[in-house]
Amino acid sequence: MTVDAISLSLSSAQVWRWVMPSHLAMHVPDGFLSLPVSLVTWIVAIALIAVSLKRVESEYKERTVPLMGVCAAFIFAAQMINFPIPGGTSGHLLGGTLAGVLLGPWAGSLVMAVVFLVQGSLFQDGGLTVLGANIFNMGLIGTFGGYYLYRSIRLALGRNSLSKTLISVAAAAWTSVVVASIVCAIELALSGTVPFAVALAAMASWHVLIGIGEAVISVTTVSFIWRSRPDLLYDPPRKARSLASEPLIPR
Repeated sequence: MTVDAISLSLSSAQVWRWVMPSHLAMHVPDGFLSLPVSLVTWIVAIALIAVSLKRVESEYKERTVPLMGVCAAFIFAAQMINFPIPGGTSGHLLGGTLAGVLLGPWAGSLVMAVVFLVQGSLFQDGGLTVLGANIFNMGLIGTFGGYYLYRSIRLALGRNSLSKTLISVAAAAWTSVVVASIVCAIELALSGTVPFAVALAAMASWHVLIGIGEAVISVTTVSFIWRSRPDLLYDPPRKARSLASEPLIPR
């Protein structure tokens, strides 16, 4: 969600006065990250995307491609809808955990990379020079970190229970947003854009609330799919798996 509320020339107090009434987001604009930080995030993002491409090509079936397209379109559209939170700010879906739950971490990461590439190039939502950081913060942390946290909680609670699956989705979605905001604050601090304490307070405090919206949207979507087409989930319940003659995605 954007950090365009934070300026290189602002003092800590000015940062707070600007951030508080703005629509807070994590899309980092051009000029807010130093060259070393940008390069590191680009390298990590490209490496993970390259590995994801190889895994998708070798393991996923062609029938999965339309599902990836539908998922990308849904997340792209959902990110355009802002929901209000206290203090005059607003948030929107990031979708990394949701993409991981529906497609798995490999295909999900590719979907998120495409979404942020289109947003940055066509809608100027985040800078192009820092696209690697935006993909890493909002896509890969949510997709990989969110998925494996969701998977761990779900396996511990009971993978074939809808209620326990939704608890896992909610916890992973909320956590992924908060962790991404903290990572974004660290990047801004390392770049010398703003002191770490100010960046952390401005980003993490509000994303604790924004994460609730992320969790609600993710839970609602997964609940609908579970009730209507559970076989579309990357790791469907046992009953759906036994009924599906040819799963869309290899497990």
